[in-house]
Amino acid sequence: MAPLHTYLLATLLSLIYLTRPASATALTYKLAANEEHCVFIHNDKKGVKIAFYFAVQAGGSFDVDYTVKAPNDVIVLDGTKERQGDFVFTANELGEYSFCFSNDMSTFAEKLVDYEIAVEHEQRAELPTRPGTTPEQTTNLEESIFKLSGQLSTISRNQKYFRTRENRNFSTVKSTDTRIMNFSLIESLMMVTMSCLQVFIVRFFFQGARKGYV
Repeated sequence: MAPLHTYLLATLLSLIYLTRPASATALTYKLAANEEHCVFIHNDKKGVKIAFYFAVQAGGSFDVDYTVKAPNDVIVLDGTKERQGDFVFTANELGEYSFCFSNDMSTFAEKLVDYEIAVEHEQRAELPTRPGTTPEQTTNLEESIFKLSGQLSTISRNQKYFRTRENRNFSTVKSTDTRIMNFSLIESLMMVTMSCLQVFIVRFFFQGARKGYV
């Protein structure tokens, strides 16, 4: 008879495998100024859940416009100048759902956007039964595993949030460093220009004084 921890591990792995999203897309895209970028997801089953997450990692004010449309061109979600979003909605229409990002508000700033789109089926997996266990024990184990799955999902979302914060802070520090460097170069150039101008003025005065003395 297999040990209990081996059974629990096999049960958890089978649950994760059976309840994972049917299809998912996670990408990073550099959105140019005045550009619109769209991604299309095909839905072939009514009533499924579609999870949509995005976060602007770098560029400008870290904001972007987004629009989610159903196959019948009905707007499901939209927003302007949003930094990030995390949504779940029910897909009741069959066909292609469009997820579009727009950077029309920026004239020169590029935006680095991370986004993830997942189509999730709400089917609870049937857990394998262990000989000698009662239905109550199986139900308690099932609920514990689903609770653990929800906690893992929360940890994953927190990791995405902290990653976005880290990238934005790094982008801000990099931008500040670039501005300080440019200001230092301009200041040095102005100091050199003023020094040369002062030398020229002093030489001009002395040359004019000598000509008047002669």
